[in-house]
Parts: sequence; structure tokens; C-alpha cells
Amino acid sequence: MHQGKVALVTGSTSGIGLAIARTFAQNGANVVINGFGDKDAIEQERSGIEKDFGVKAIYSGADMSKGDQIAAMVADAGKALGSVDILVNNAGIQFVSPVEDFPVEKWDQIIAINLSAAFHASRAAVPGMKAKKWGRIINTASAHALVASPFKSAYVSAKHGVAGLTKTVALETAAHGITVNAICPGYVWTPLVEKQIPDTMAARNLTREQVIKDVLLAAQPTKEFVTVEEISGLALYLTSDLARSITGAILSIDGGWTAA
Repeated sequence: MHQGKVALVTGSTSGIGLAIARTFAQNGANVVINGFGDKDAIEQERSGIEKDFGVKAIYSGADMSKGDQIAAMVADAGKALGSVDILVNNAGIQFVSPVEDFPVEKWDQIIAINLSAAFHASRAAVPGMKAKKWGRIINTASAHALVASPFKSAYVSAKHGVAGLTKTVALETAAHGITVNAICPGYVWTPLVEKQIPDTMAARNLTREQVIKDVLLAAQPTKEFVTVEEISGLALYLTSDLARSITGAILSIDGGWTAA
């Protein structure tokens, strides 16, 4: 499906991003993975993609809070593999706190990584897509792009912003063979979700089991976590030619969370 194409997936050394990168590679795309983590573990994932799928895979350690590093990552991908055909803005972090206690530096960091990074990467990638008259941009948003939850002021604000950015860039690029969409997962069992459990326990005075049952899955009628395979499958469809008329869409994959 994607033979000869180049896919850049931010925040892809684990979790949702890694699943998406591997799915694109399985379908023939050369990939750029990005994110923080153990150097040896990242190299294992990168080389594993090449070995498993017979494509080229490179790693960028660009800091998603730095616009200049993001632009350089897109440029470096072009030099190494060819201009970016598929961009998945997936990098994200979380912090849970009442607004009056929310650290200002955490607000700034979350807005930078969860929202501004998608702007910087899209800004850098769109010219190459326009030149080819083909491109796919997917922004990993969240159910929190559509609804709010307590103690997540920065994250909810950033994800609502991602929804607006998605619609705007979709309109700007619609006549150039480019689609721009947002995937809005409910709770997915990833390192990001697991790491926020202790903060939520403290903020709400709950046990770990209560956080999972009464907070994380309370809003999902299926009472099940969304899987990374389900999300990567949707991403693959959105990058296919069958989805060429889907642009500016904010697509929920949340076990019914936002249906109410």
C-alpha cells in the first residue's frame, strides 16, 4: 500500500506511535521514529522494523518542545529517505493537578509537546506534500479533544487545540491532494496512561484499582481499554486512497465515551 512512501511518526518509541510506525512499515513505508527512552531499546525497535518488514527505518531524537529541532527532523528525513509523505503528530505528555496548583512549567511543556509540535511539524512537511500533490497528516488527539475531565487543564486545552489545528490545515490543503485528520482515542493502555495513575490516585485519594475502574474506564461504555492495534488500523485506513475524501475529520475511537 505504501511502498516508496516516507512516514514520520512522532512519539513513536513506544505505545500508540510505535504501533502506527510498525503498521506503516508492514505496508511498505520507510519510517522515521522519534521519542525519548533507553538508547539500546530504541535501537532495538528501529532495527527490528527494518528486519521485520524490509524497509528503511531511522531514528530522530528531536525534542518535540523545540520548534527548530522539529523542523530539522523533517528536513533530515527528506535528506535521508525523501520528503515526508505521511506525518503522524503523536507525541504527547500528561500531568494531573488541580488548576490552582498546576505548575506553570508543566502547562508550558504540555502545550508545546501536545499542540505546538503538531504545528511545527505540519508547517515543515506541507510544502513537500504540496509539491507531490499527495500527503497525509494524522494528529493523535484524544477524547479530551471533545470533552473535558477534571485536573487536566493543560492536556484538555492542548487536545482541543489539536482539533482546531486539524480542521484549519485540512481546509488549507484540501485542493492539494492532502488530507488532515485527527484520531481521538479513549483510554489506551500505554506508558502515558500508566504513568498518570499515581498522580490521579493522589489527586482523587483513590487506590490504583479504583483509578482504573472508576476514573479511566468509567466514561467508556465498553469498559475496555482501546488497543494500539485498533488505532494503527484506523491510521492505516486514513492514509489509504480509499480515505482520500476524509479530511478535517475528528474521529472518535473511544468505546462510546463521547457518544453520550
